[in-house]
Amino acid sequence: MLNRVWGGFFLLSGLAALMQWYGGNDAIFATLIEQVMSMAKLAVEIAIGLAGIMALWMGLLKIAEHSGLTDKLARWLSPLLHRLMPEVPKGDPAFGAITMNLSANVLGLDNAATPMGLRAMKALQRLNPRPDTASNAQILFLVLNTSSVTLFPIAVLLYRAQQGAANPAEVFVPILLATTASTLAGLLCVAAVQRINLLNRVVLLWAAAIVGLLMALLATVAGYSAQQLQGFSVFWGNAALCAFIGIILASGYWRGVAVFDRFVEGAKEGFHTTVSIAPYLLAMLVAIGALRGSGALELFLDGIRSVVLVLGWDGRFVDALPTALMKPFSGSGARAMMLETMSSHGVDSFAGRLAALFQGSTETTFYVLAVYFGGVGIRHTRHAIPCGLAADLAGILAAIAVAYWFFG
Repeated sequence: MLNRVWGGFFLLSGLAALMQWYGGNDAIFATLIEQVMSMAKLAVEIAIGLAGIMALWMGLLKIAEHSGLTDKLARWLSPLLHRLMPEVPKGDPAFGAITMNLSANVLGLDNAATPMGLRAMKALQRLNPRPDTASNAQILFLVLNTSSVTLFPIAVLLYRAQQGAANPAEVFVPILLATTASTLAGLLCVAAVQRINLLNRVVLLWAAAIVGLLMALLATVAGYSAQQLQGFSVFWGNAALCAFIGIILASGYWRGVAVFDRFVEGAKEGFHTTVSIAPYLLAMLVAIGALRGSGALELFLDGIRSVVLVLGWDGRFVDALPTALMKPFSGSGARAMMLETMSSHGVDSFAGRLAALFQGSTETTFYVLAVYFGGVGIRHTRHAIPCGLAADLAGILAAIAVAYWFFG
C-alpha cells in the first residue's frame, strides 16, 4: 500500500508539472526540485531534533516497565479487557502485552507502540482457533489502536516544540477530546458487529467514570474564551506531563530500580527508533515536496475549498486535510504532511494546530492492519477495516469541531 501511495505521489507530481509547463510555466521544474531539496533538508533537521526527545520518553517508559507500573496497569485494566474480549481467559498473558501497547498509545509514542502491539497480537493469535482469520479480540485490539487511545500526545507535542510552537502543549485538551470521540466510535462499531454486551457492571462503571471526567472537563471550559481555552490546555497539559514523569521516577526509586541504568537502556532504544524512522520520514517528505512544488497539492485543496465555500462553510480547515487524508494509510506520511503544513502555514496557525489534532486523534488504519495482521499471518480481516475507518472519520470530524472551538 505504502509503495503505491509513494509512487503515486511522484506520478501525480510529474503529470501536474507537465500540465503547468504546457500551460506556459517554464519555471515549474525548478520549483519542483527546489521543494524536493528543501523537504530533504527539513527531514534531517527534524530527525536530529526528534532524537533527544524520543530517547527521553523511551527511557522513562523503560523505568516504568521495570518498576512494575505497567504490570499494575495490566491488573487494573484486566476486568474491563476481559469483558470486551470474553474469549481471552482471565489473567492471560495477552492482557499484559495489550496493556503495554495501550500504555505506549496513551503516551502518544506511536513508534514505540508498534513492537508492543506485535507482541500483543501474537499473544492473541495463540488463542485464535482460525489462524488465517482475525478473531474478535484481535479486531477489537486493532480498532482500539487505530482509534489512537491518546492521553498524553507526546509525539505531537515534541514535533510542535521542535517546530518552534509558542506553547506546544496547547493542543493537549483538544486532542484528548478528539481521540475520545474516535475511540468511542470504534468501540461502539465493534461492539455492534460482535454483539459485545456493554451493559454489564464493569463496562458501565468505566464508561460512567470516563463520561463523568469528560463532562466535568467540558463544564469547566464551557464559558471560556479561545484565549482562556488555550491557557487551560497549556497549563494542564504541562502539569499532567510533569506529574507523569514524577510518578515514574518515584515508583522506580521506591522499587529499588537502577533508574539511571534503565533510563539509559530505554534511551538507546529511543535513538535506534529515531534512526529507523528517519529514512521513512525523508522519503515521505520529499514526495510531499514534489506534490507541493508541482502544484498538484494546491490544485486538490483548491477543489475541496471551492466546494466548501459554495456550501457557505469556513474553509480554513482545508489546509490541514492532507494530514487527515493520509493518516489511515501511513503514519510516517501523515507525520510528514503535518510537518509540511506547519512549515508552510506556521506551527501556530489554525492549519498547523488542526494538523496536530488530526495526527493525535486517529491512527494509521491500513498500516496497523498490515503490520499487526501480517505479523501473525492473518489474511481474512473480517470487519476490521470498516470499524477502523469509522473510528478515523469520527476522530477527524471531532478534531475539526474542537479546533474551531479552541482556536477560533
